[in-house]
Amino acid sequence: MRKKIVAGNWKMNKNFEEGMALTSEVVNMVKDEVSADKVTVILIPPFIHVHAVAALAKGSPVLAGAQNCHQEVKGAYTGEVSAEMIKSCGATHIILGHSERRMYNGETNALLATKVNVVLATGLTAIYCCGETIEQRNAGKHFEVIESQVKEGLFHLSAAQMKQVVIAYEPVWAIGTGVTASTAQAQEVHAFIRKLLTDRYGKETAESICILYGGSVKPDNAAELFSQQDIDGGLIGGAALQSRSFVDIAKAC
Repeated sequence: MRKKIVAGNWKMNKNFEEGMALTSEVVNMVKDEVSADKVTVILIPPFIHVHAVAALAKGSPVLAGAQNCHQEVKGAYTGEVSAEMIKSCGATHIILGHSERRMYNGETNALLATKVNVVLATGLTAIYCCGETIEQRNAGKHFEVIESQVKEGLFHLSAAQMKQVVIAYEPVWAIGTGVTASTAQAQEVHAFIRKLLTDRYGKETAESICILYGGSVKPDNAAELFSQQDIDGGLIGGAALQSRSFVDIAKAC
């Protein structure tokens, strides 16, 4: 049985004071209301908050993560942050390939494959994102797009390395739009990704990998989504900015 994961991606939101208040609220609520045996809760704030979030969450079931990292270990890359820096702040997870990074920063599958290598070599868990635009779905190309993202970004890994990866399926047309993929649509894609993993790595490895859904997850649709066979939790955006809604989503696992 795969343990569920609920990860809150704050994106570029919350100043430091606001972020600390949200972290404190979530940590206290998770301690009281969420079964650590059933679900792993991860807070993924902007870089400047990571160390403090990890410190506030220390000793609790809540983990800290980061939203991106550079593909190099270190060097003259002004404005960038390395995986090792993130690890030294107490984080355990790094999001890679979020659709906003792909769209606004031109991140390719080849670049992301390099970032995956750096994250895993640092001993952290990569949350690797994939998903199609509305144009790609309407053209019937969504499986093709997702297959290329998964294979080109991850399939150079060994089975042991692959077990250090969490995959997040996030249809671009459902991110921040209020539109959610139907339960059937989400499960269909998650099952497709699971089959890709099975074909490449075998059933045992494929069944051990968590695949999260991201895209306008809310407390009132979380339970139905998370009840599906291949949906192992959520990568939460807007609803992660309010402690009550985020914790209620975690409780839905």
